[in-house]
Amino acid sequence: MTVLVETVRVRHGKAPLWPYHLVRLARSAKAVGLAVPTLVLPSGGEDRVLRYAIGADGISLVERAVGVTTPVKLGVATQPHAPYPHKTDARAQFDRALEEANARGEEDALLLNQGSVAECASWSCFWWEGPRLAAPPLGIGILPGVARAKLNELAGGIVEGRVTPEEFRARGGFLANAARGVVGVAGVADAPGTVFLRTRFW
Repeated sequence: MTVLVETVRVRHGKAPLWPYHLVRLARSAKAVGLAVPTLVLPSGGEDRVLRYAIGADGISLVERAVGVTTPVKLGVATQPHAPYPHKTDARAQFDRALEEANARGEEDALLLNQGSVAECASWSCFWWEGPRLAAPPLGIGILPGVARAKLNELAGGIVEGRVTPEEFRARGGFLANAARGVVGVAGVADAPGTVFLRTRFW
């Protein structure tokens, strides 16, 4: 049974990315044959992350702290990336990649598709092609992240491309997700464009 997941940030009493979550949820629910649920816009309270799990049996909600936003110590997963076009609770490949990374003293890992960067266990991946923001092709089966949708608007579009982990770092690679925003990679200097996107993200 498919369970869809949306991880929503509440910041200063508001959920700034809420419309993006609803769009993705509606698209995924249609694709997997779930009735589109009606969710109430979260508001108020402390800064936090809300994890909605939506399945045929209803909705569950778990609240957690935001987590750190310092640059991520990033490695490379030993197992290749498997398609993950909808955010579901079927996350075994990501759990395995995180376990491997933590065992090496890292915080996350790049999962690869035929040797090129696909996504991380907890993050979408981005880099720069000159002045243009770039990301892996959605067509290889990566998650269409809420953060990616937001960054696409801020950057005036995203160029899709394929890079090795070494090229990812050399081109100012950074990470983003809907819970913690735009976050750097340890050992990679922020490009001016990355700083701009971080300051505008929320």
